[in-house]
Amino acid sequence: MNGEVTGSNLTRALLEHSNKPIWCAVDDESDEQAMMDHDGNDFTAYIVSFKDGYFYCSCGTPWAYAVPIKVSAITQCEVNV
Repeated sequence: MNGEVTGSNLTRALLEHSNKPIWCAVDDESDEQAMMDHDGNDFTAYIVSFKDGYFYCSCGTPWAYAVPIKVSAITQCEVNV
């Protein structure tokens, strides 16, 4: 193990050092569940705070797990169309 901070632990660390919202995959079971495909209904949210053991998104919903993700547009070349 290389000591790298990942998943919900990384989100907590980012929130401690910045007041910027963090785009995250969210779930109430685990980091792994947050990153799984939810059959076209992916659960993502801007996380703005962590308190009382929960991450809170910009609309006030609490989540037990929040994994930071990077969202970017794909190109035609990437999908071979």
